[in-house]
Amino acid sequence: MDDMLLTVMAYDWYVAICHPLQYAVIMNPRLCGFLVSVCFLVSLLDSQLHNLIALQFIYFRNVEIANFFCDPSQLLDISCTNTLTNKIFMYFTGAIFGFFPISGILFSYYKIVFSILKIPSSGGMYKVFSTCGSHLSVVCLFYGTGLAVYLGSAVSSSPKKGMVASVMYTVVTPMLNPFIYSMRNRDIKSALWRLHSRMV
Repeated sequence: MDDMLLTVMAYDWYVAICHPLQYAVIMNPRLCGFLVSVCFLVSLLDSQLHNLIALQFIYFRNVEIANFFCDPSQLLDISCTNTLTNKIFMYFTGAIFGFFPISGILFSYYKIVFSILKIPSSGGMYKVFSTCGSHLSVVCLFYGTGLAVYLGSAVSSSPKKGMVASVMYTVVTPMLNPFIYSMRNRDIKSALWRLHSRMV
């Protein structure tokens, strides 16, 4: 669900930077609710496909999986049956469900970069880039660690590295997102500043 939400956030940044005067009209509550619902339904469909694949297999008893969560690719590795077809299907669906969010994010940032280059003042360019930089850093952290887990499990079997990478993209990235976006909000900054001044 995180990659879908990151795509929606990239679209939000695209509308805010490329069409600032129409932002309230384009990003109305109905569209926002629709986008969140689509994210939820697509991620639910993807997880159910993984569950259906994993439920078909017979596994060894008392086997520990060295990961933060029960990852489908690691379940296929400990299966007692031939899993080549299921691995191909799993990576194919992962590529499809990963291609659309990544392409949406890249298209949004392509449009954002061309809008930034049209800004005449360097101060305005810096402000826009610093606004998008937080989202871009979360995107890079999420996709970098996610690719390390999924592609790294196919190339090498280092359970400790896979566990650290899976914690990064399942726990750290979703926790960073609200923190980064709330720290960019002026009201929250002023509330934190008032709280800090009262404590001091």
